[in-house]
Amino acid sequence: MKPFFKAASAVALTAFFSITPLSTHAGVFGDDEARLEIIKLRKQVDEISTRLNNRFEPVSARIDSKADKKSVIDMAAELERLRTDIAALRNQIEVLTNEVANSQRRQKDLYTDLDARLRKDVYGDLDARLRKLEPQRLSIDGKDADIEQSEQKTFDAAMALFKASNYPSADRAFNNFLSRYPDSAYAAQAYYWLANTYFAQRDCANAIPAYQAVYKRFTMSQKAADAMLNTASCQVELNETTDARETLEALLKKYPKSAAAGTAKARLAELK
Repeated sequence: MKPFFKAASAVALTAFFSITPLSTHAGVFGDDEARLEIIKLRKQVDEISTRLNNRFEPVSARIDSKADKKSVIDMAAELERLRTDIAALRNQIEVLTNEVANSQRRQKDLYTDLDARLRKDVYGDLDARLRKLEPQRLSIDGKDADIEQSEQKTFDAAMALFKASNYPSADRAFNNFLSRYPDSAYAAQAYYWLANTYFAQRDCANAIPAYQAVYKRFTMSQKAADAMLNTASCQVELNETTDARETLEALLKKYPKSAAAGTAKARLAELK
C-alpha cells in the first residue's frame, strides 16, 4: 500500500480522536476501564484503517492516470500533517498505558506498605504481649527456675496478704497456689509461709504438717532448717515435749551449720 493511502487512513483516525480525545479518558477511567478503552481504541484503529484502504485504492488509480501534480503535492502535505497527528495519538495511547501501569504499581506499593504497617501494629504488639507471658528465669531457693507470669503473680498476691497480717486470706491464697502449681520452684516457700499463717493464728495442728512438708519434701530448701525449728515450737505449744526434742536433735544433725541450729541448741537445753 502506498504511503499516502496510510496517511489517508489517519485522516479518519484524527477525526475520530478529535471527538473522543484520549487525554480525557485517562482522567475519568479506572485501571480496568482504561485497559478496556485502550483495547477498544486499537481495534477501532485497525477497522478504520482497513475501511479506508479499501476506499482510497480507486482514488490512487485516478490520480496516476490524470497525473495531477497539484493534487499529489496537496496530498503529500496532508499526509505529513496526518503523520504528525498519528504520532501525537500514539503518544496519548502510550501515556494512558503508562498511567494504568503506574496506577497499578502505586496500588501495589500502597497495599504492601499498609500490610507491613498492619503486621507491625498487630503482630508486633502481639509479640510484645507474648514476650510478657513467657516464663522468667529466676533464682529461687538457691536454684535457677522458669516461672510463669501467672505463677509469680499468684505467689506474690499470697505473700502480700501475709505481710498485711491477713492470715485467713493468706492461708487460702497459699493453698490455692499449691493446688495450681504443685511442682513450682516456689513450692517449698509456699508450704513454709502457709505454715506460718497457721502458726500466726495459733493453729499448730495445721502448721506442723505444712512445716514438715518443707524439710521432708524439699530437704535442700533454704527454709528447711527454719521449718524444723518452727515445728518444734508448735510441738512445745501442744505439750509434745518429746517430739519437740527429737525434732531439734534432728535439726542439729541435719543442718548443723544453719542459723537455726544455734537456737535449737538453746531450746534443747531448756527442754531438759
